[in-house]
Amino acid sequence: MNKTTSETPSLSTQTSGLSWFSLRPEMGRPLLYIVSAPSGAGKTSLCRRVSSMVGWITYSISYTTRSPRPGEVDGVDYFFVTPDLFAEMKAKGEFLETAEVYGNHYGTARNQIERSFSQGKDVLVDIDIQGARTMRQSGIPSLSVYILPPSYEVLRERLSGRAQDSPETIKKRLERAKKEITSYNEYDYLLINREFDRASQDLLAIIRAEHYRKSGLQEFMEKTYLKGFAGNGSSL
Repeated sequence: MNKTTSETPSLSTQTSGLSWFSLRPEMGRPLLYIVSAPSGAGKTSLCRRVSSMVGWITYSISYTTRSPRPGEVDGVDYFFVTPDLFAEMKAKGEFLETAEVYGNHYGTARNQIERSFSQGKDVLVDIDIQGARTMRQSGIPSLSVYILPPSYEVLRERLSGRAQDSPETIKKRLERAKKEITSYNEYDYLLINREFDRASQDLLAIIRAEHYRKSGLQEFMEKTYLKGFAGNGSSL
């Protein structure tokens, strides 16, 4: 993770008070944002930062059968469950998508998404490419963002700098990244994570912009807004 440069003010100063990006978008229904990236590109950190910046975006915590890494907390980083419990939840249809990565299982719970939508909140999920493909088939309206590292060399440095994995695991992650990154064209947006604060703001800008896309506002315009101009009620 890169440090904020002296030329870029930190988000702590930008988010003080009622900043424009902290306000809930005025139009559009809640949306699901699928965020994927090669391991080490920063997708989880970006999702957590953006969801902490505003009150109208939630971050969906995944379930996993892998063991917690040092410093990880159950219910905060992941819901850590046994393989048997995971299989039981999957059999009951409680997951919108599941994926197997390096022998461990991951899943996104349906009730987390539905609960946030019922509260009028957008949802961020960070999942890998195979999970994203399954999620798109769920029928839930979604947009997808692929987070790119600045370069292969930077990705290698970030993975090594985390000191979480063995050299052999890092090698596997880099090889996997080479294969996955060619699937970038399956996503709606591409975002290069060169500088963390800037990338966080860019991801939030993508989310806000989607609320004003015309295709998602046809019902609002026809049933609500235009009535004000026809003299049949207020527009908002």
